Amino acid sequence: MSASNANKNPAPDFSGLSALILNCTLKPQGQTSNTEALLRVATAIMEKNGVTTEIVRPVDIDLPPGVYPDMTEHGFDSDGWPALRAKVLAADILLLGTPIWLGEESSVCRRVIERLYGESGKLNDKGQYIYYGRVAGCVVTGNEDGIKHCAMTCLYALQHLGYTIPPQADAGWIGAAGPGPSYADEGSGGPENDFTQRNTTFMTWNLMHMARILRDAGGFPAHGNQRSEWDAGCRFDHPNPDYR
Repeated sequence: MSASNANKNPAPDFSGLSALILNCTLKPQGQTSNTEALLRVATAIMEKNGVTTEIVRPVDIDLPPGVYPDMTEHGFDSDGWPALRAKVLAADILLLGTPIWLGEESSVCRRVIERLYGESGKLNDKGQYIYYGRVAGCVVTGNEDGIKHCAMTCLYALQHLGYTIPPQADAGWIGAAGPGPSYADEGSGGPENDFTQRNTTFMTWNLMHMARILRDAGGFPAHGNQRSEWDAGCRFDHPNPDYR
């Protein structure tokens, strides 16, 4: 940034914000994840600007399938979701990372979204759905087409659950179609790809900006979107008077 632009746009303060990065790779911890390599571009920007980050691989967690908060109440012997849920709800920013398989996000990513959905009927202290006031984005990598398709699927689900999606909230990289080098492989061209690096940078700053706006505002405005008020009979000026 030039000195003149810096004077007009002082550096924002992102201290106190936190981000949870869920790397939905199929590879357990200890194996190289190309998705994580790109996610670390985003986390480096966040950490440089005072955001606390944590990367978790859900594949390492016992996450039974289902859409309930605790699947031990529905026939499973154990469930690692409640502990992960605590991290999700403590974070201002949720960043999903997923590889592309058969043109879709990974099965791990889909399971995470299903488990997030299991919490979506809960309310915050304003009577809004539980994820209101939080920000989300996604990063996608692979060796086949599908970045935008996977991003649409993930971002649609996250906004439907109550997350705020800022402008340009996705980024990704794909190599040549078919077998070939992945993002983190030597000579792949991924880390040098200007389009990918630019989009990842813009996405990261937009996530931080939106999280700061929401945190400073005390969350998303609570009017016209409170389940508790709707259940109490307040219909927020519904256009059909007979509906009341």
